Amino acid sequence: MIPLAGLASAALVLTGCANPSTGSADDDPTKPVTIKFWHGWSAPGEVKAINDSIARFEKLHPNIHVQATGNVSDETINQALRAGGSKAPDVVTSFTTNNVGQYCSSGMWADLDPFMKKNGIDKNKIFPKTLLDYTQYEGTQCALPLLADAYGMYYNKDLFKAAGISRPPHTISEMKADAAKLTEKNSNGTLKRAGFMPNFRLYQNSPDRMFAQWGPEYFNAKGKAQLAEEPKTYAFFKAMDEISDAQGGYGKLEHLRGSFGDEMSAQNGFLTQKLAMHLDGEWRGLMLDEAKAKFDWGVAPLPVPDDQADTYGRGYLTGTVAGVAHSSKHQNAAFELVRYLTTDTEQVVDFANAIHNVPSTFAALKSPKLDADPAFQQFLKIAQNPDSQAIPPSNNGGQYITSLQDFSYSVEEGKVHDLKKGLEDLDHQIDADNLQSEN
Repeated sequence: MIPLAGLASAALVLTGCANPSTGSADDDPTKPVTIKFWHGWSAPGEVKAINDSIARFEKLHPNIHVQATGNVSDETINQALRAGGSKAPDVVTSFTTNNVGQYCSSGMWADLDPFMKKNGIDKNKIFPKTLLDYTQYEGTQCALPLLADAYGMYYNKDLFKAAGISRPPHTISEMKADAAKLTEKNSNGTLKRAGFMPNFRLYQNSPDRMFAQWGPEYFNAKGKAQLAEEPKTYAFFKAMDEISDAQGGYGKLEHLRGSFGDEMSAQNGFLTQKLAMHLDGEWRGLMLDEAKAKFDWGVAPLPVPDDQADTYGRGYLTGTVAGVAHSSKHQNAAFELVRYLTTDTEQVVDFANAIHNVPSTFAALKSPKLDADPAFQQFLKIAQNPDSQAIPPSNNGGQYITSLQDFSYSVEEGKVHDLKKGLEDLDHQIDADNLQSEN
């Protein structure tokens, strides 16, 4: 659990949201101004939630008018920031924490530390360390967490009961045994249902999300990739292979995956009970309720390696981030919006409840006003677990994660015959990509 120390101090900081920021910019945030806010939310409920947040902000700051534009991609934001000019946004958001290192190192997003320092904001007392880690790069805090996503395991309680399994698995060996029990075959030998599908192309099954259960260190102290030297890498691939083999192997699982509908559709593999256990984020619970799932389901942390059983409860963390554009002529006013959206406890709680995401501040995580749904509460516990992990930032938009994904596809397909050499080549590729981005 996150330590409670400093929560009282953080709460005091959060109450002063109407005070003007001074930062390193020279605009006066108390004068009438219009700022442009670009974000990626597009679903009607999400757009309403962010618009409601803006309305509350404007009530606190009647001199600041916020012109919001939704459903904007990172690529579009990047193009606008590079071009600059009066049409570029002042406040920017991203759903992709992978890109934070690029935003910070390039200077496209302004360093927020001067703004926080001059406003007496102690970020370490407001935000969990893991969330701060993925919103900064090499000492530059160019973003702040704007809600988080935690990943856990959804499981079909009805299928567990029928298979005689009393609780969700805590360790990888338990998961392998349970997955085998829960797997059901057709008369022709194909799979009718999988206990758990480890295949990396399934929905949210990006290898970095499952690898987080091992607590890997991607880079050494000198910033060089070290996947080939990290024993956990070999343990991870071995575990995924064994879970696959326990259910019939990669080919049969891929054949079953081909029968699934789109992740967001009524033909989702878990919703149609073709999967008994499934990796996903906190938002899935709301979707299962809205779809009126025809079975009893629950949420638990994803299992951990047997030799790290004491870390059970951990999970992969990511989230939305917000920042101030480097090209903005209204940076102090822009920071007022960023500060309100990310540090005001009532705002963070209301927004988290509205879009079913995990709050991103200590105070909001402890708020009695948070959604009391047991499944959602499980994700709050995962988010607060000190062993939960986010990927390290890089200066090229997380290209190393893309490289890991491509490599992982080849591993599970049986195309990598020498894992050590393959990982050494992967490390060289990651280092070369990082070096190219620096030049």
